[in-house]
Amino acid sequence: MKRLLTLDLKDYTDDMPVFEKHTVRAIILRDGKLSMQLSGSGEYKIPGGGVEGDESHIVTLVREVREETGLLVIPASVKPIGEILELRQDVFQKGVKYICHSYFYFCDVMEQTVPTQMTQSEIAKGFRPVWEYPEVICRENDAVQTQPWQKRDTEFIRMLLDGKEF
Repeated sequence: MKRLLTLDLKDYTDDMPVFEKHTVRAIILRDGKLSMQLSGSGEYKIPGGGVEGDESHIVTLVREVREETGLLVIPASVKPIGEILELRQDVFQKGVKYICHSYFYFCDVMEQTVPTQMTQSEIAKGFRPVWEYPEVICRENDAVQTQPWQKRDTEFIRMLLDGKEF
């Protein structure tokens, strides 16, 4: 998949142990709005999450979108966009270099929805599924940016707004 962007905080050293993760992110558009997760503190997050075991990207995307938003992805509609690579010191394990490959996909969803199945962490942070305009997401994330992944999601949405060819 084509690399769209590399976000490197350069706050690590090459002799640190490495934790590498592969995630998928769903870009679901409806009436000019994006499907997002919104936290109680106002942080917008693109639906998606980590690949588990030998799951394919599509299986992970379908599972994560269902869990986080209650939306049901139509697997045949999934189209690859590109990857954002993040390099930084791990937020949860100081002294560990974190490498995250986030793969973005356009996808369509069914009209029906199901109840969300968020993680305890997402529930504790007050996340809920919403539809929002990209401009609002960027403005609000810029105002409350406290986590590195907010920059990843906001930068990707800016690429959409700027009309980047995928």
